Order: sequence, then C-alpha cells, then structure tokens
Amino acid sequence: MTTVTEPRHSQTASQDGKFDHSGFDSGYTSGQSDYSPSSSTTSLPLMSLTKAHIEHLNEQLEPLHPMDILRFCKIMFPNLYQSTAFGLTGLATMDMLSKIQEENPESRTVDLIFLDTLYHFQETHDLIDRVRARYPNVPVHIFKPDGADTPEQLEDLYGKELYNTAPEMYDWIAKVEPLQRAYDELKVAAVINGRRRSQGAARGSIPIIELDEERNIIKINPMAAWSFKQVSDYIKENDVPYNVLLDRGYKSVGDWHSTSPVGEGEDERAGRWKGQQKTED
Repeated sequence: MTTVTEPRHSQTASQDGKFDHSGFDSGYTSGQSDYSPSSSTTSLPLMSLTKAHIEHLNEQLEPLHPMDILRFCKIMFPNLYQSTAFGLTGLATMDMLSKIQEENPESRTVDLIFLDTLYHFQETHDLIDRVRARYPNVPVHIFKPDGADTPEQLEDLYGKELYNTAPEMYDWIAKVEPLQRAYDELKVAAVINGRRRSQGAARGSIPIIELDEERNIIKINPMAAWSFKQVSDYIKENDVPYNVLLDRGYKSVGDWHSTSPVGEGEDERAGRWKGQQKTED
C-alpha cells in the first residue's frame, strides 16, 4: 500500500516567477531555520518523557538486539513510524519490524515515510517496487517537495540545479519541509530511523532514544550500535531486497546529483556530497 501526498501549489516567487534565493538558510544541518511552516508541530506529541526517563531507557536498551529494541518501541510509543530512504539499515529495520508484526498480526503496523526529492536514482525507485512486492502489508507514505511532482516542475519554480545554486534552500524544499509536513499530517509521535554510530561524524555518539526538541518527537535509533558489516550480513542472511547500486561501489545512496561510489577504506557516507563542505545529520 502506498500513499502519495498531493503537492500544494502555494509558493512565494519573485517578479520573474522564480523563488527568491537570497538569505535562505534551510537549517538542515543546524536544526534551526526562519522558514518553518506556519503550522507548528509543537502540539504533536502524544506522550512526554523527561530527560531522566530517556537516560534510563537508553541504559536498559543499549545491550539489547535491535529486534528487541523494536519490540519494545512498538509497545511503548504511540503513532510510531519509520522514516527511510531505503538504505541498508532502513531495510534491515523494516524486515525486523515485519517479523515482529507476524508475531502479533493484530497490532498496529509501523508505516514507512519516504521523502521523494525527485532526484533519486532510478535504481532506488526500482527497489521501492521490490519492497512493496516483498512487504505488501507495509504502507508507504511518500512526501514530495511542495508544489512539484517532477524535477521539471521544481525547476520551473526555483530554477535549474537548485542543489548547486542554493544547496541549503534545496535541502529545505526537498527534505526538511516535506519531513515536517509528514510529521504534521500523520501526527507522528515517535520515528524510527537508520542512523548508526559507525557512520561517524555527528552520528558517532547517538543514543538509541533521543528527543528531537525542535519538532518535539521521539527519535529512535535501533541500529545505533551496529556496524555496516552487521547490517550487510543481516540483509544477506534474510534475503532482504536492497539497492543494486551497492554492488557498484556505493554504500550510502541519496540523490543522483550528490552521491558517488566510495573507495577502499573510505567512510560509509564519504560518497555523499563528495568534495563539498556539507554534512547531513
């Protein structure tokens, strides 16, 4: 089952019909922005946890297998979703959740949230089709940039190669705003993602459970302690569909314009925005 949100067509444009790029800061890396949508997500949470409670949960969950962490989270958190770009970690998580669902078929499924930036590889879209066939009972909610269904429509609004001319603005339009819209429309209280400590940089010390104070939701990193090899082994052992680009030297797959294969010994995410002073949380 796939749900695609219809794009809205209210945009702020300059006199020449293009969006004004000046002074734009997406907040994608900083977590702050002056361009937040008018509908605040501060009222979303269906539960409240103190910092002491979160610390206690992390102490208890740290030694557990990711599947046990996911079992706990399915019981603990209402309005639980998984946000994924269909990378290896997200796919392994999805497979584990499907197995947990089989243990209790009457329980609520954990739906997927996918941000279609309009610039994903065709191989990624092919993978989504294979995932739908393999996991037909897992709903996929697809969110696109507001006001655009195709790259051409996005370029009509903001100009060509926005990802090069105004990368922070591109991040906001293609990733940040659609994600905030997803959280708002789906009333997300807690979200599972595929971040791992072995991915390095800002992810090197992530806890299993954390509070996204800006959006006021619980973020869950069930694979935080796993290595790339552990995830890859799980995918192979359980015959989980994966992106064929991984067989061509890619380890982390994003947009086609900012993703490249990684060399021997390079970090897992070294192929993302290669050669540019840019990071993603």
